[in-house]
Amino acid sequence: PSPRSNQPNGANKEALQYEIEELKQKDLALDEEIAQLLSEGYSLEELEKHISLLHEYNDIKDAGQMLLGKLAVIRGVTTKQLYPEYDLELSD
Repeated sequence: PSPRSNQPNGANKEALQYEIEELKQKDLALDEEIAQLLSEGYSLEELEKHISLLHEYNDIKDAGQMLLGKLAVIRGVTTKQLYPEYDLELSD
């Protein structure tokens, strides 16, 4: 059972209503952000392509970090110590 199932019905309903309102506010904020981007000349297709490319970049970066971590363990050093060897910035 969820933690909310132990709450009185009124408290549970109030918590759910609060969550619904928060989600409505987030939805409205996202709609406004999309409208702003569209007014700046971006198309939905372009935005979706950028999001897709960001996801791909993050997946590749995660794989690289995992490999650096494994290499660091094998060499008995920290991941940070490998960065200069591969011309990486700490912000990468």
